[in-house]
Amino acid sequence: MSTTAAGTKLAISAGIPTAQTAAAYKALTYTTVSGVESIGGFGATTEVVSFQPLDGPTEKYKGPTNYGQLSPNMKVDDADAGQALIQTASAPDNTALYAFRITKPDGSLRFFQARVFGFPETIGAANTVITATPSIEINTAVIKDPGTP
Repeated sequence: MSTTAAGTKLAISAGIPTAQTAAAYKALTYTTVSGVESIGGFGATTEVVSFQPLDGPTEKYKGPTNYGQLSPNMKVDDADAGQALIQTASAPDNTALYAFRITKPDGSLRFFQARVFGFPETIGAANTVITATPSIEINTAVIKDPGTP
């Protein structure tokens, strides 16, 4: 069933799960990231590896998988604990993986581990809100769970 994104939540955990299962991700403690306007698309894509034999059509194979990335847009809130944790994760010398949880309006969940590669802020015109668009690179398969957190 299709729905709007209204009510979707993004959360981050400084811990990582003991296994790549929904139960292991649910056992973690998460901090909600406030002020998120949009999360954007994410998910795995597999590179196409092509071979062109001299005597036939192009052959295509599945190559390496890239689990994707997020670039959520959010209003900057220096007092928000979730944004503070993302900023900590984005430090150039921080190479740790963090667990993320997306809670959709219907209660279904998406879990994954990622590294944060930046927290750039955008200061626009006088009639705009100061925003940030962190660069979150996903390093694991996205685990889907139909339940609640």
